[in-house]
Amino acid sequence: MPDSLLSGRAMRWLPVWRRNLRVWFKLAGPALVGNFGEPLLYLLALGYGLGSLVGIVGELPYLVFLASGIICSSALFTASFEGMYSAYTRMAVQNTWEAMLATPLDVGDIVLGELIWGASKSLISAAAILMVAAALGAVDGWRALWALPAIFAAGLCFTAMALVIAGLAKNYDFFLYYNTLFVTPSLLLGGVFFPMEGLPPAVRAVAEWLPLTHTVAIVRPLMTGTALSGVAIHLLILMFYGGFAYLLATLLIRKRLRG
Repeated sequence: MPDSLLSGRAMRWLPVWRRNLRVWFKLAGPALVGNFGEPLLYLLALGYGLGSLVGIVGELPYLVFLASGIICSSALFTASFEGMYSAYTRMAVQNTWEAMLATPLDVGDIVLGELIWGASKSLISAAAILMVAAALGAVDGWRALWALPAIFAAGLCFTAMALVIAGLAKNYDFFLYYNTLFVTPSLLLGGVFFPMEGLPPAVRAVAEWLPLTHTVAIVRPLMTGTALSGVAIHLLILMFYGGFAYLLATLLIRKRLRG
């Protein structure tokens, strides 16, 4: 078990999170422009352009269907980037984590801080897209705000999985394996751009185990006003992936930093 949990001082992750927040504030302007601008382009180009050809998907206009998927995919991309590229830079290039270990912080505190920071970045990105989608009329009322806690939970899961890869990586090129074998298939099969019902049974069986699939299953009904079911199962699967990955990432990174 991570030291931060065993010690009972779980808030020791907060300085790590706060440090990353301060660094982010220095680049907050361009980051926020990207958070608003990129989803706007996706929703305009795909939602209206492709939507004019597709029409209705699952009783929803394609723009409405797509908006909820884009929010979920943004959480995946943002958390994966933070858990891999940014975390690896702080660990292996800048040696920021080595400096933190000279303080009373332990490896478990650092990993937990990075985990919550990655989920926080996912939340920021999702909130920006949600505002863009609402402005375009692709959100069904205030119920959509409940999608944000679900995105934060998914961000924890995605960041934890990415931190495992960071703990294994020898260089930045190693992340291409994860992007190719997990991130891209999740994006294409997880229900972001089209319903899973159209997939072959064998492919659909694989897709149903992807964390992104369960994220979409929660977020889409909340944003579109359709029936929401199986929330507990979806959250339990995200918690299982995230909890196991968090423990594994802590062990790998502890071994790496103390090896």
